[in-house]
Amino acid sequence: MKVVIAGGGAVGTFIGDELQRAGHTVHIIELDERRTERARASGEHAGVEWHAADACEVDSLRTIGLDDADVVAAVTGDDEDNLVISLLAKQEFAVPRVVARVNNPKNEWLFNENWGVDVAVSTPHLLTALVEEAVSVGSLVRLLSFEGGRASLIEVTLAPGTPAAARRRHTGRSSASRDSRPRSTGIIGSSLPWETKAGRASRPGAGSRLTARASGSQEESATSPAKRSGSRSARS
Repeated sequence: MKVVIAGGGAVGTFIGDELQRAGHTVHIIELDERRTERARASGEHAGVEWHAADACEVDSLRTIGLDDADVVAAVTGDDEDNLVISLLAKQEFAVPRVVARVNNPKNEWLFNENWGVDVAVSTPHLLTALVEEAVSVGSLVRLLSFEGGRASLIEVTLAPGTPAAARRRHTGRSSASRDSRPRSTGIIGSSLPWETKAGRASRPGAGSRLTARASGSQEESATSPAKRSGSRSARS
């Protein structure tokens, strides 16, 4: 897979090295020529192709070969640049997958399909979700969004004494009558107490039982935005 990374800072360099070690062809575009020269001379990033160019320029992207790129990652420290790079990658070169870094969380609403972004990564929001995961009981925590925000991975921690505890999960056509979850929501994984599953994540199947404990048991679900309010009322 050919991956083009715009931004040769700490984030872009780390991503590039990891993907190169995984066997992918990696190109990093960096505006700072001195930074590019140091990276080439150091030999620390063997196998990664460095290019001193402006990733916001169509000609530069064409020269580097974005026409056959499988993934573009716009991870510069400037949100405006990341949006421009994403838009050019999608509209001018029809790159199948565009991932963009969100530096200022207030700008996250811009990082959508209108700007060519398939996946937006906002570190502050991810950290917030992790903190909420550690302290929230009985409320939904959004972990990730997919398909331009049309679907989300959320987590809920079951509080002790919840009516959902000891309820078995059913499958089949009759499950709707025995499960209060909206149809657009489905349980995809759960973390059960140590005494039952040795603390390992497991995929629930027919007959799986939801449990609660002092610290709560986690349950991951996939849901669409239109049904989030319904999910919250059904799970609270």
